[in-house]
Amino acid sequence: MATKDSSSFTYSKSGVDVKSVKKIQDKVNGMIATTQNKYSESLFGHYAGLFGVGGKRLTMHVDGVGSKVLVAQDVGKFDTVGIDAVAMNVNDLVCVGSRPIVAVDYLALEKSDEQLVSDVVKGLVDGCKQSEVALIGGETAILPDIIKGSGKPFDLAVTCVGVLEKEITGKGMRAGDILIGLESSGLHSNGYTLARRTLDSKKWGMEMLAPTRIYTSCVLEMINSCQIGGIAHITGGAFSKLMRIGAHANVGFELDSIPKPAAIFEEIGKKVNSDYEMYRTFNMGVGMVIAAPASEESALRSIAKKHGITASVVGRVSAKEDVILRKDGKAMSLL
Repeated sequence: MATKDSSSFTYSKSGVDVKSVKKIQDKVNGMIATTQNKYSESLFGHYAGLFGVGGKRLTMHVDGVGSKVLVAQDVGKFDTVGIDAVAMNVNDLVCVGSRPIVAVDYLALEKSDEQLVSDVVKGLVDGCKQSEVALIGGETAILPDIIKGSGKPFDLAVTCVGVLEKEITGKGMRAGDILIGLESSGLHSNGYTLARRTLDSKKWGMEMLAPTRIYTSCVLEMINSCQIGGIAHITGGAFSKLMRIGAHANVGFELDSIPKPAAIFEEIGKKVNSDYEMYRTFNMGVGMVIAAPASEESALRSIAKKHGITASVVGRVSAKEDVILRKDGKAMSLL
């Protein structure tokens, strides 16, 4: 297994230092904690925020698609990134046991472009229909002094609200629980700063634009049918993100059975040449991880199959607070 710093192609050298970002996030969490009121519940560092209104426990999340919009510009295809923007939100909401219900979007453009707006909104509508979310409003801003670039530069973000159906924070996990990985549809919407530097967009552009898989209906059925201890959406930081749920149970994770990734990951890996970098930046074919007792394996795999998603055991919950990748007879921490 390649050493952590043996590659000339890394996420940090591409301009995104995940550890630095994590340090900033920890500081910000401390600052925002001072704003809490009677409606909010403390769940900092998890996949969604939790609050209550009128006896209802609700969740909220906001996210965008990062530099994937630059790939859309390179290819000239803008009708799928809206799906990504919705997916990045609804997939995070279900991690806490929440059903996404409504969303609003923010689209910032360099200049007015009716066709571009129409294409982006087409994707937003598609993503909302897939996740049974109502798009109830939004904002389109023309910002020529801020949004710049070649082609048709723009940025996109979505905020989504959900209703908590069954609270799942990770506290229910126990050492020995299995980790069920749900197959991704490709790169999803993370790691593109590095992916764009290692892939030829002319050859790989359409595959790079494959929309992020929306797992809501599948995971909600799992939540309501099975005993689940924790759920992790594998996004920025990749498998290190498992500690978002691990921290709530003082446990860690061992990954030893991740299936062979799709060709696009292997192509990036040829230049990156570092398992640490690959498994800490990209989902490597696993978009969601479900932690559950081993007795639930059959039921979880059956539900995934029903929803057209391949599921497999990729590892186990461990007593040590770490994320360990076991590959080719070697072990490596991804933290």
